[in-house]
Amino acid sequence: MWCNNGISTNKANADSATTVANFSLNRKIEGFPDNIKFISLHEFDIAENNNVIVCVSGRLRPYNQDYLVGNAAEWFLQLYQQEPTDFCSHIAGFFLLLIFDKNAGTVQIINDHVGSIPCYVDQRNNTELWISDNMASLQASAASVELNPQAIFNYLFFHCIPSPQSIYQGISKLEPGVIASFERSGMLTQHGYYTPAFTSAAQISEQDEQQLMAKCRDLISEAVRRNISDDCAAFLSGGLDSSTVAGMLAKHSNGKDQKNANNQRAKTYSVGFEAKGYDETEYALLTASHFNTEHKVHYLQPEEIASHFTEVAGYFNEPFGNSSAMAAYICAKGAQQDGIKVMLAGDGGDEIFAGNERYFKQKVFERYAALPGPLRRALNLGLDNPVADKIPGVKKASSYVRQAKVPLPDRLDSYNFVNRFDLNRMFSQHLLQQVEPELPAQQKRQRYNACLADNAVDKMMYLDWKFTLADNDLVKVNQMCQLAGVEVRFPLFEKELVDFSCTVPASLKAPGQKLRDFYKNSFRGFLPDETISKSKHGFGLPFGVWMKQRPDLQQIAISAMHSFKQRNILQPSFVDEAIATFEKGHSGYYGELVWIIVVLELWLQQHRSAYDS
Repeated sequence: MWCNNGISTNKANADSATTVANFSLNRKIEGFPDNIKFISLHEFDIAENNNVIVCVSGRLRPYNQDYLVGNAAEWFLQLYQQEPTDFCSHIAGFFLLLIFDKNAGTVQIINDHVGSIPCYVDQRNNTELWISDNMASLQASAASVELNPQAIFNYLFFHCIPSPQSIYQGISKLEPGVIASFERSGMLTQHGYYTPAFTSAAQISEQDEQQLMAKCRDLISEAVRRNISDDCAAFLSGGLDSSTVAGMLAKHSNGKDQKNANNQRAKTYSVGFEAKGYDETEYALLTASHFNTEHKVHYLQPEEIASHFTEVAGYFNEPFGNSSAMAAYICAKGAQQDGIKVMLAGDGGDEIFAGNERYFKQKVFERYAALPGPLRRALNLGLDNPVADKIPGVKKASSYVRQAKVPLPDRLDSYNFVNRFDLNRMFSQHLLQQVEPELPAQQKRQRYNACLADNAVDKMMYLDWKFTLADNDLVKVNQMCQLAGVEVRFPLFEKELVDFSCTVPASLKAPGQKLRDFYKNSFRGFLPDETISKSKHGFGLPFGVWMKQRPDLQQIAISAMHSFKQRNILQPSFVDEAIATFEKGHSGYYGELVWIIVVLELWLQQHRSAYDS
């Protein structure tokens, strides 16, 4: 159908089946390269004119405006005609965008600022380019695949596989906030377009601070409102971020029709754990009561882990070791069974408003680097030695100096499994000969140093955008909600809010050792006082505790561990040591090590692999 503005529009809906859109063949567009294929499991919009084809997957909108009701590709094509080189500053949302230039025979692939939709690029055949938002469809449609040894190593370092690596050799995935260009010659290049500058630690007056806090509240209110839809609910863990999203959902839901407010109660969902130190539902209930939400709590049982373990581990595009994935799935599944179609998640607040405890821990270590050189050398001489390690009362100072000497971001991985064990004792020689052990650390340094900021807290937050969110948390929630059959949205990481957070100096976001100080002050009077004052709590799964108590979980885990010994990835003796150490040691730390190995084995069992025994 041709519109008055010369733009043709169409909508392709994949539903439950994979849609392969080979535009040059199926749409018979003259001059369009016939060697580019786009595969998607999701609905996408298409628009075209005489020169360009645009394909939009996900949710794209104009910056500082609401999401579009109509065809997003049609709107973007009009924008592209006006701003062919500077369109990125005019767009926002969570999307994957493809632009095909008919005349030049080129394609550009653009993802959003946090890379919320995965984009895999298969260029193993120099004459073809396959693009997909899911690995399974790409794997099924392309030639046979082989595991990437470096990706396996990276998984054991990160507990996920960060971009641009993928689990398979010859298939890469886009890093967040990039434009990738595929030229007619077959060359694929990419560059980042989203590297906002952070405001330096300038002196902020009380009036300016109040204005910033008011703007923070308004932006978050708008972000939540933009993401509300019919049959919508919110995850509610009881922390600051999920409580804020739940509160704003309640505010806007009840505001739709004050006469019918009782019928417009916001819906919230929590998962609880009957294991000491892991459950936070009391705070979720507090928030739910404060905002009068219709709240449901599901207490996750070990038998549920056992029954869904293999399904969850194998569902991810690639091996994924975040142990809270199961909780996210069970929570989303409960909402889906109640007819919920969209879940709002609170992910992102910690990474833009300094909410992770490691930021403050590292600030303490950074004081060492600020000391005069002679004093540092004296402390190093007196404390960084075996004798000081054995003196009561001095051992802690010795440990401080030893860690402080390691620069950021390397210091963040001081307790990483890969750094705690001898590599030759941990990995098989076969794998070590095929990998660069320093690559994960180099990748973190590169992303850390790419941040346009002077303050270490800002740089750590930026690093977390690229890893903790893009490659881990958003992957977890997106994929588990997809498995559960609901859509998830992330209002706290809308682009306008991320941009705003960069204008708040780190000295205001994280003064001294005050966690999330600016954010907490912004929402005093809106959130319950108990929520604001509560200590930081993680959202891990008590797998280590349960595995010791549940024979069925033990059987799954031990069986997987023994199968994994045959894959020539880790030394069999190390796998045995991991099991034995877990059984004797700290269930949290060593339980996590067992978890990531077991998840990797279960994933490999469900996917074709060159490591199959």
